[in-house]
Formats: sequence, structure tokens, C-alpha cells
Amino acid sequence: MDFQNEDEQNNYLLFKYLQKVGFSEDAAASMILKRSSNLFGYHGLAYELGRISLEFFCMYFLQDTFLPKENNTAAPIADVHREIWSDLEHSIIGDGPNQIGRILPRGTGKSVFGTYSAACWCHAYAIKKYTLICSDIGSTAEKFIKDIKNTFLENKYIEKAFGKLLDDRDKRYVCNSTQLEFTNKTFIEAISSSSPMRGRKYGNCRPDLILLDDYQSEDDVRTEDAREKKWKRFSDDVKYAVQKEVKRAGIVIKKGTTLIALGTLQHKECFYSRLLKQPTWKFKKEKGVLIDDIDTYFNSGLWKQFKDILFNFKNETHLEDAKEFYYSHEKEMQFPLLWAEFWDCLDMALSYYENPSSFKQEVQGDVDSIGEKWFKTVATENRQEIETHNFIKTMLLVDPASTAKTKSDYSAYLVGSQADNNLKYARKAELAKINARTDFDKYVDHMIELLKKYPETTHVYIEKNTFNGADANQLELKINKDGALRFRGIEIINESQRKNKDDKISTIIPYMNKGQIVFCEEDKEFTDQILDFRGQKFSVHDDAPDITAEFSNRIENIKVVQYASFVDRRKLGI
Repeated sequence: MDFQNEDEQNNYLLFKYLQKVGFSEDAAASMILKRSSNLFGYHGLAYELGRISLEFFCMYFLQDTFLPKENNTAAPIADVHREIWSDLEHSIIGDGPNQIGRILPRGTGKSVFGTYSAACWCHAYAIKKYTLICSDIGSTAEKFIKDIKNTFLENKYIEKAFGKLLDDRDKRYVCNSTQLEFTNKTFIEAISSSSPMRGRKYGNCRPDLILLDDYQSEDDVRTEDAREKKWKRFSDDVKYAVQKEVKRAGIVIKKGTTLIALGTLQHKECFYSRLLKQPTWKFKKEKGVLIDDIDTYFNSGLWKQFKDILFNFKNETHLEDAKEFYYSHEKEMQFPLLWAEFWDCLDMALSYYENPSSFKQEVQGDVDSIGEKWFKTVATENRQEIETHNFIKTMLLVDPASTAKTKSDYSAYLVGSQADNNLKYARKAELAKINARTDFDKYVDHMIELLKKYPETTHVYIEKNTFNGADANQLELKINKDGALRFRGIEIINESQRKNKDDKISTIIPYMNKGQIVFCEEDKEFTDQILDFRGQKFSVHDDAPDITAEFSNRIENIKVVQYASFVDRRKLGI
């Protein structure tokens, strides 16, 4: 709907939402006419309507965030957002449950439609006295404070109807990066999930609104022990943090603490997965693509043809051609989306093809396969047997430990060859207890030892991220000073890791499971780490599968120069 000016737009919002809260069309028009002297001013009609309707509060008072206009970048809202507002409203001021949760896809706007909206509304009207916003890390929590602070300092619609609710210049009120104290004597505090909730008070009030927004980090879900600790800490903590409900003669005089959890599932036993199963919580879980089996959908029909074009790397314009195919069949290739007003089917499909596992977790909330071991088997032979094969290419690959901590990852070394039977052999694969940062010479000298032990090695690959080429330079110097190595023409490849590790490692799954990469039985520590790999988020170490993926992908592309040998012509009788 087009409006001549902002006043006309605001009048329409008032008229529309009066009807949504129960007024007839005539009654809404009559109410606006009756109150026309103070529709949007101090404690006017808009103020009163916003108290009972969170959706109106957001669409009018926070319109620069939620209402698409020519001078902002707001996206059209969807039914899922209206439902979030309705559920929050019923939980906070109505008779809805006091513990609600939403599992929503990445990019749905759960933080702004949930946490930000609820906090602004509750403190504008002093519905809640003390709000605690809890996020996985402090910087995320602090961003909420910054956004809320900017809203109350700069929002002309709020100041006109409520007066000055936040004054960052008045020393009587706390106003910093983690705490906001409002002039109506309410308080918001943001903390990281590692900070305790218990014992926190504002005046004599415990937190009466607790918002758990992306409450868990990757470290919290990486291991079974970490997941257990996260859950136990929250369970023990929240008991002593909440404000109890006050009843008199069976009537609720004051509601207890409202807890709202907004997040994305990261594992079958992660914090949100456990909360989802609690009978005392009311949860809703949404998928981004409204199709049950997306693997079948994106690998059949027109989407299968699209995929074949997209993955034809022999064609330099494969991406452009795939998009052209989509636009030629756009109508037939549409599928239902949770936020169809803003999301795009092509973008969703490309995200799926880039990383199906991540897409299913982040967008679909499917965690059934998360945390499972990636590799079902590792083919092995004993070292003596492996050395009987005819190798046509050999290289050394090195990934140094990346930190100086005592519990750092390993420095991984792999001497790998491709044989004339077209199989790849990890002839020496080890996770050396050498911390390259604290024992640099030992780290480089071990490369020299392996180059001498495997004289057919023509190339060395060293991951560049750690030393930015210093180790490659040192290796080259030592090769040039060594009489046995300096004439071998060894090529050093020193490149940074830019590709996502999980994506890279996933490329070798079919080759590993088919036994096309063979390891030495003696290198059990290395192969055990491969077999235990469950993705970066759920694995303590990824050095072995990471360097194996480098080997498998790089050995195909190295070129070995064949030197001609001269024969004495007299031996040929010429």
C-alpha cells in the first residue's frame, strides 16, 4: 500500500492494529477520531495500544527496523515473525507458558524479532524490571546492549510517546557496554553463557526476564563432556537466578521469571536439543525449506540437472550456466520457504550444494547425522608390503601445530605416493609430538629426515597459515646446504588454508570408504584419528584427516619431470 506521507502510514497502522486486538472497523475509526488530539504523543493512543500488542509496538515504535520504507533496508516480515511476537506477548503479559523456546533456521532474524523486540517492549512499559540477556560469548551479548541503547537514545517515536527512557549523560543511571538502567527504574544486563546467572539482582529483584539467545558455542558441543557440563551448569544455575511467582489466595499477584530460549540445533545432545525435550518448556521448531526430504528433492528432476551443470568443473562457466538453467525453469523450480517474502530459492539451493550437512543442520534443524563418524573404514597394509608397489609420484605434506599451548594439535607429517595401480599410499603418516612454535628447528629437521628416508620425494607441501612462509624458507636453506638433497630439485609448495576444512575433508570420504587410499598398519595413531573424525565441531583433532585430504587432492596435480639419461653410443655399436 502506498502512502502520501508518514502520518498517513502511521494512522493506517493504528487503524489496522486496533482491529487486530478486537475493535470492529467502525469502532477503530471512531476511537481514532475521538482520540485524534493525541494519537502518537505522550501516553497517547499508540502508547496504549503498544502495551497490549507487541506486534504493533514493533511495527510502529520500531518501524525503522521492521517496517519496509524507502529510507531503510527492512525486509518484509513473515507469518513466522508474527507468530514469534504473539507467543512472546502471551508468555510475558498473558496466560501463556513462562518457559518458551524457538528453534529457528539461521537467517530468520530470531535475535531481532525475539530478543531485541522483547527487551525493548518490556522496558519501555516497565513490564519487566530486570532482564538478563545471555549469549554464547560476551561480544554477542554486548551487541544487544548497543542496539537497545541506540534505539532508546535515537528513536523519535519512542521518545514522543514515552518521554526520555534512557539518559547516558545522567550519572544516576548505569549505562555501559553490558548494562542499561532506564529512567523508569528497570534494568537490562547482558552476559556470556560462561558467566553465572545466580546471585544477580537489581534492587531486591532477581531477573524476571531471561533471554537465552544462541546460548551455546561450538566448544560447548564439541565433546560429550562439554555438552554435559553446559547442561549441568545451566540446570544448576537457573534454579538460583529466577524470581518466583507470587500468589495470594490462589491468585497470581506477580508473575515469575519468563525464560525465552532462541537458538539453532548443533547436535543431538546439545543444550537446545536437551531443552527441547523438557516437559516444562513449550518449544516450536521450524525448517527453512518446507520439504521433508531435501536430499531427494535437490538430487532429482530439474534440480538434478541443475546440479550436474553446476558441478561440471571442466566447463569454466559452470556456475553461470547453472544459473541460466534455473532462470529458464524458474517457475517450475520454486519450493516453499519459511520466509518466502525475503529468501530466494536459488540462494537456498546453492547453499545446500555447497555443504549439504551444514545446510541440514543450520537451515532444517536436522541433527540426526551430526556427530557421527565420517569414515567407516581405513584400508591398511603393513609397511613392508606397501613398499613393494611401483610409485610414480611421491610428496611430503606437513601441517604444523598452530598454537604454543601444551595441549596444542599435532604437527602432522605424511609421505604419500601414487602408484601405477592408481591407488594412493600413505607410506609414512605420523602425528609428531613436535610443537613447531616452541621447537622450530626440530620441526624443520624432521622434514629433512623424511626427505632423506624417501629419496623419490619430489615435492613438499607446507601449510602456510602458521609461519607465513618462514618454515618453507628455512627448509629450502637446509636443503641447499645438504649434499644429499641440494641436487634433487625438490619443489616446495607453501600455500595458505582458505577452503573450509570440513568441505575439504568431505571430498575424500568416498575414496577412503572404497579403500582407494591405503595406510600403513603401523601408523595406527594417525588412522585412529581419521576414524574418530566427526567434523570440526565435534572432533578434538582434525590434523590426520586434514593432511590426508591435502595429499589426496594434491598428488593428482603435481607433475614429475622425467630426466633423460644418456647412453654410451659405443655400447650400441654405433
